[in-house]
Amino acid sequence: MPMDFTAIDFETANRSSASACSVGMVKVRDGRVVDTASWLIVPPSPHDWFSEWNTRIHGIEAHHVEGALGWAEQFDDLIDFVDGDVFVAHNAGFDMGVITSACSASDLVVPEHSYVCSLSVARRTYSLDSYKLPVAAMAAGFEGFRHHDALADAEACAAIMVHAGRRHGVESILDLAEITRSRVGRIGMALAPVEVAVA
Repeated sequence: MPMDFTAIDFETANRSSASACSVGMVKVRDGRVVDTASWLIVPPSPHDWFSEWNTRIHGIEAHHVEGALGWAEQFDDLIDFVDGDVFVAHNAGFDMGVITSACSASDLVVPEHSYVCSLSVARRTYSLDSYKLPVAAMAAGFEGFRHHDALADAEACAAIMVHAGRRHGVESILDLAEITRSRVGRIGMALAPVEVAVA
């Protein structure tokens, strides 16, 4: 398996992990970025209020998502973009929690996906005073990005994983997880195949 994955980052409207208001995704094939996507999201009710604290962090206010699709309306687009890839996120527990919580609030089933945390990989790759995303990204040679912009953060996350993979001399995301002793987590559930009756 080559170094293939999709890096993902969410911003949330408030302290609820179901309150996704923005997503950024970066598709990596053989260690190279081949596609990106990002969009605003109307968080599912009743998680659709914007706290002053969160807005201060990412700059997104309620009026910014007016006219955007809701979580339930855009989730298929997110899954289609990922196309079965391993997810990668910095502090992945947060971002995977956003997916599962927003889906739960929207009565959606989360299809099964594996994920690897770039924070865990960074801790076992670099010797830094901090492993926050901007610091770890700088160690990977990716700097000057707008932190807390979902797409920029996903790009930084992807850069960390690609650089770490080269530094460790591995060829796949799962090999990188193994050599850095980073857990390969799973979210969702396997979807049963649909049986088609034959007349």
